[in-house]
Amino acid sequence: MEPTHSQISLLRQCDLLDIARSTLYYRCAPVSDLNDRLMRLIDEQYTRAPFYGVPRVTAWLRAEGYAVNPKRVRRLMRLMNLYAVYPKPRTSVADQTHKKYPYLLKDLDIAFADAVWCTDITYIRMRKGYVYLVAVMDWFSRYVLSWELSKTLESGFCVTALQRSLMDAQPLIFNSDQGAQFTSLVFSGELEKLGVRISMVGRGRCFDNILVERLWRTVKYEEVYLKEYEDIESAVASLGGYFNFYNNERLHQSLDYQTPAKVYRDSCNSQLAKDLS
Repeated sequence: MEPTHSQISLLRQCDLLDIARSTLYYRCAPVSDLNDRLMRLIDEQYTRAPFYGVPRVTAWLRAEGYAVNPKRVRRLMRLMNLYAVYPKPRTSVADQTHKKYPYLLKDLDIAFADAVWCTDITYIRMRKGYVYLVAVMDWFSRYVLSWELSKTLESGFCVTALQRSLMDAQPLIFNSDQGAQFTSLVFSGELEKLGVRISMVGRGRCFDNILVERLWRTVKYEEVYLKEYEDIESAVASLGGYFNFYNNERLHQSLDYQTPAKVYRDSCNSQLAKDLS
């Protein structure tokens, strides 16, 4: 968003980014101390046991000494964009203006960089309040191509992350869940105009996007849970340092103890050599 743009009004920018106009006036509502504590506990337990739904989370919190009911837990988990990773009945009606796409990765041998990219959103706690983190990652190398933070779940920050990742390369297939941010016309349109094939996991099948789920677990245990972000600016600075470490220094056992950046770069160079030969 550019408030001082000389040609495009803020309202028109909202339309182009598929963002609700009310977002212009959005201010984060204060989170009560109890809800803040509950959300921190829910986030940590969900990271340990992503198969926990509302009933189990409620029972676990009660065992920890918190007199909560399922209604409160459900509201907080929805606010945090957390859902148990098992198939479950359809409980909401999808936006009919948003196109859904089939899952394309089943039995697919992903053998080089930029064959498949994937994305997802997770909740990031701060000292007071929270933000949402989106990342775009190359499936083959685990290289994080881009990431963004937002105070809301509007699609704009996801579109920004996608556009940044597409500045230097593009995938053959782009995989995501069926969240409204990724099914929005502005997000899918960025991919369709480049001829990128879009793949979407089924409802309640988070393990079809398992590499991003593993990324969130790593980010939270190695960065988020060790820090207390004062505000979104400090979160951006600290996460920026971590993702630089993750890409360029952190050795991955699944990559034969190489860094994602090296695997990504070597694979891209290899593909370029094949194309030129």
